[in-house]
Amino acid sequence: MQNILILGGTSEARQLAGRLAGRPELRVTLSLAGRTAHPAAQPVPVRVGGFGGTEGLTAYLSAEQIDVLVDATHPYAETIAAHAAEAAAQAKVPILALRRKAWTTIAGDRWTEVDDVKAAVSALGAQPRRVFLAIGRQEVDAFAQAPQHDYLIRSVDAVEPPLAVPHAEYIVARGPFSEGDERALLTRHRTEVIVAKNSGGKATSGKIAAARALGIEVVMLRRPALPTVPSVESVQDAVAWLDHAPSAERGV
Repeated sequence: MQNILILGGTSEARQLAGRLAGRPELRVTLSLAGRTAHPAAQPVPVRVGGFGGTEGLTAYLSAEQIDVLVDATHPYAETIAAHAAEAAAQAKVPILALRRKAWTTIAGDRWTEVDDVKAAVSALGAQPRRVFLAIGRQEVDAFAQAPQHDYLIRSVDAVEPPLAVPHAEYIVARGPFSEGDERALLTRHRTEVIVAKNSGGKATSGKIAAARALGIEVVMLRRPALPTVPSVESVQDAVAWLDHAPSAERGV
């Protein structure tokens, strides 16, 4: 039996686990960071919580006799991606990164690309604007430095405490979001600019297509640099790679 650990938190991780579930020659565990209060149901056994950095993950890989590690975390989860690459090397366990393809601009897009959240705050400018924050709840606190704007904030879990600005409205929702629904949302709230991460994939691309159709500016956070490890862009390619994955070097 081959033991596979999937570092998840994305729809692709759940889909990959579903493709592997039920195969008698595999024992699949999906690991979630635990940042979401009510995660979606998963098709395989789940562990929740951090490992304790590179050292903790290395120990887990060895103790659980993991044969293959799959990093299917969010494209912006650079810390766990680095820990995964380092731990896999130390434990001599093959690693595969499942990284969805980034979005790229096409005709009609009005993107301002920035490197981090601080730069995104600056990119909004000094004049008051109606801003849709679609970056999750982890980084919204930075926008308290620009209280002149009117914010619409969407996240999977509630933002607690609320953003310390005079005008903010909150939506708690989980994607996917269709282009039509996103267009209606942006129109209803008279949105002038969206702040988003270049997450890639289809689940949250509706807002990008809607912004294009409505001529709305997007302040887009560039992806962070991630470790160089074997990687694929689709669940199908991940399954194919796993079917031919090398074995872990036990006892080294």
